[in-house]
Amino acid sequence: MDSNLIHVYCMPGMAANPSIFENIKLPGDKFKLHYLEWEIPKKNETIEAYAERMTQYITHENPVLIGVSFGGILVQEMGKIIPVKKIIIISSVKCNRELPKRMIFAKYTKAHRLLPTGLVNNMELLAKYAFGDTVVKRLNLYEKYLSVRDKHYLNWSIDNIVNWKQAAPIPNTIHIQGDKDAVFPCSYIKNCIKIKNGTHIMIINKFKWFNDNLPKLILNEK
Repeated sequence: MDSNLIHVYCMPGMAANPSIFENIKLPGDKFKLHYLEWEIPKKNETIEAYAERMTQYITHENPVLIGVSFGGILVQEMGKIIPVKKIIIISSVKCNRELPKRMIFAKYTKAHRLLPTGLVNNMELLAKYAFGDTVVKRLNLYEKYLSVRDKHYLNWSIDNIVNWKQAAPIPNTIHIQGDKDAVFPCSYIKNCIKIKNGTHIMIINKFKWFNDNLPKLILNEK
């Protein structure tokens, strides 16, 4: 019965589409996966207002929200608006104190506004900003995952990452972070589940770990 299932909503990272979750498989007798997609933000829309708008796609009570990278920031904002069973963030941050120094620098210097996000059809550039330098050599693969190329959306996303107002972690947030994450380095992050050799794209290339462990984390099993 659908009423007995735990509904899990998955939010991809910046510029990415739900195909990043294509290899995530949870037991069908206990869980049902739902996929959220980025929408183009309205002019001057705050992340709080955007999160509230995104909650219209949550059609089940007390869901589990899973967010990757910037999607992890968004689901934390959504969790302030609707009751949730659990929030799980992957390759992300729990508060602005976990942002790397270069992003803090960008916040105060506005340097991030100089990024050439208008060149959104340049897949090498988009992959570099969304996933980190190391994936540039695998552009054909990531062209599949990076489909949101609107300049306004990219500028809005970057601005909301570096200016996120969350000063302290939200209690009981489960944080899974790769120890080789180049976008949000593990050295700035506290109280997370560290994945050995996990990079910023580990939701794609370490899906077996997630398939084995997400059910236990959701159900509080060891």
